[in-house]
Amino acid sequence: MDKNIDSIQPIIWRDNELLLLDQRALPHEQIWLKYDNSDEVANAITDMVVRGAPAIGITAAYGVVLAARQAWNSAGSNWKQAISAPLIKLASSRPTAVNLHWAIDRMTMLYETLSDTESPEDRLLQQSLAIHAEDIAANHKMGELGAALLENNNTVLTHCNAGALATGGFGTALGVIRHAYSEGKIKHVYADETRPWLQGARLTAWELQQDNIPVTLQCEGAAAALMATGKLDWIIVGADRITAKGDVANKIGTYMLAVLARYHGVRMMVVAPTSTIDWQLHNGADIPIEQRLEQEVTMINGQQISPFGVPALNPAFDVTPAELIDAIVTEAGVVLSPSLENMLKIKE
Repeated sequence: MDKNIDSIQPIIWRDNELLLLDQRALPHEQIWLKYDNSDEVANAITDMVVRGAPAIGITAAYGVVLAARQAWNSAGSNWKQAISAPLIKLASSRPTAVNLHWAIDRMTMLYETLSDTESPEDRLLQQSLAIHAEDIAANHKMGELGAALLENNNTVLTHCNAGALATGGFGTALGVIRHAYSEGKIKHVYADETRPWLQGARLTAWELQQDNIPVTLQCEGAAAALMATGKLDWIIVGADRITAKGDVANKIGTYMLAVLARYHGVRMMVVAPTSTIDWQLHNGADIPIEQRLEQEVTMINGQQISPFGVPALNPAFDVTPAELIDAIVTEAGVVLSPSLENMLKIKE
C-alpha cells in the first residue's frame, strides 16, 4: 500500500453538486447520493449518511455553499438575511462534533465580508475546497506524527471509524495506522464492532481490508480479555471534541477502553485535527452528549430484538479524562500526557 494514496474519499464536489458515499449501506453496497439543497445536507448529517467529526465539518462547509446559492437565487441582494435559517438547521444537525460549528463559523466569517450585490457561491466554494484539502493534508501529517510514537511490530486496537470515511480522506486514527503499517510498525489491527451502528464492523474493517491491512473484528466486550493476553500495545482512536485541557469526547465505549488500557498497561492515543479542539471548553463534563433514538439499540434492520416496552439508553459519545490518555496527535504537534499546560503548546 502506498501511504500517499487515498484509496477512499467519501465526499466529492462535482458538477455543482455535493456527492456523499452513503455510509449506511457499507460494506455491501457503495451508493453515492447527490445533494443540491442545504436542508437535505443537514438531514444527511443527522441521518448518518456521513459521520465522523472532520467529515461532518467538510460536509457542512459544502452545505453553506448550497445555502448561499439558494439564498442568492431566492433573495438576490438580501441573500445574507435569507441564508440564516438554513445555516441554523445545518448547525443543529449533530450537537457533539465541534468541527461542524468550526466549519460553519469559518464559512460565515468569509461570507460576511462579501458584497450583497454579487453571487457568493464561487468564493464560498473555494473556501470549502480549501477546508477539504486542508483536512486531507492534516491527516497525512498526523499519520506521520502518530506513527513516530510506535515501535516496530505493534498490535493495536481501534474503536468506531476514524478513517477516510470519517474525514476528507486518509483518516485520523486510521491515518496513523495506515502510515505505521507502511513502515512496518503495525503488524495487526483489532477493530471493535462499535454498537449500535457497528461502524467498526461495517466501516473500519472494510477500509482496512481495502488496503490489505490485517484486521480482526471483535465485540467491545472482548477488549479486556484481549488486553489481558499482553499482546496489545496501543489503542488508537479519533475524537469528536477535545477540551482545552485534553478531555476527549469520542464514540461511546472509548472511556471504557481507556480505563481498561490503564489497568493493563496499554497505551492510549487520540488522533484528531486542531479543528476538533474546543479551546473555550475546559471540563469534559460540559461537552454536550448527543442522545440518539432508542430504536437504534432495540432494533436491527427494522427487526425488534428486545422486549417491547423496555426502554434503551443510547448516548452516541462518552468522555475520556485527559489523565487516561498518553498522547493526543494533531497536525500541529503531539501532546504527551495531556493537560492544559501541555495542550497550550500546540495552540496557534
